[in-house]
Amino acid sequence: MPQVVLGNSAASAAIAPSAARQRINDYVALTKPKVQSLLLFTTVAAMLIAGRPSIALIIATLIGGAMSAGGSGAINHWYDRDVDLLMERTADRPVASGRVSPRAALSFGLILGAASLVWLTLLVNPLAAALSFAGFIGYAVGYTMLLKRHTWQNIIWGGAAGAVPPLVGWAAVTGSLSGLAIFLFFIVFFWTPPHFWALSLLMKDDYEAAGIPMLPVVRGEDETRRQILLYSILLYAVSQLPFCAGGLGVPYLIVSLSLGLTLIVMAWQLRRRADRASALRLYLFSLLYLAVLFAAMVADVWL
Repeated sequence: MPQVVLGNSAASAAIAPSAARQRINDYVALTKPKVQSLLLFTTVAAMLIAGRPSIALIIATLIGGAMSAGGSGAINHWYDRDVDLLMERTADRPVASGRVSPRAALSFGLILGAASLVWLTLLVNPLAAALSFAGFIGYAVGYTMLLKRHTWQNIIWGGAAGAVPPLVGWAAVTGSLSGLAIFLFFIVFFWTPPHFWALSLLMKDDYEAAGIPMLPVVRGEDETRRQILLYSILLYAVSQLPFCAGGLGVPYLIVSLSLGLTLIVMAWQLRRRADRASALRLYLFSLLYLAVLFAAMVADVWL
């Protein structure tokens, strides 16, 4: 059978769609969509707890929030390209690998951040826009540039940026903030350390190789497991505040008690066993924890 040989133009046409898809995938990756998904979920949940928002308002808030979080993610890729290259988990990221130029990633992040501010101001309200922009600055500048490479407490204070989305959702519906909205913020704030430190136990060698002062690198794995247990207990206490203040009812209380006690038991087991399997289980459960807890709040209000 005769072989078919593609000419230069035909070969280029065959390669072009693949290259275009890779380019699109790289720019999507800059926005850290996996990280965004849980943040946007807490945004929608907060909106549904705060009131009865229209579908149009929910979509507008989600688009604005996605642009804000995506912009800060792109700036994180730009700034961390040197250390990303040193870690196996992140070496293939678009900027670290050289597929996207640092200048393009920075420009992309700044454009998304500015577009989010304008979008939310015009289509949602100024308070939601301001809060979202504060989260953008908190992650891109506060965590990425000021904290991550300089202190083991980076994830504690940097985690405040990840706790902003519920405030954005609440403000989008009500145009203001309330005590319950602040409780939602602190739930995510205290959830972040045990969630991220469990991951840092699994990635300790990567962080050490890159010179990132994550808790297990600076203070040791035993201290990290102790802090995970401590913050799990604090999270349990904070998660009861919505019920104690009268904002949510018994259905939420039952779910929050169950989730909180399970997390504490898993943190205790992690400290006793000191193995990777326990760290991985706690990390995965923490993702489920936050999603189910916020879903329980919505169910408590709507049902």
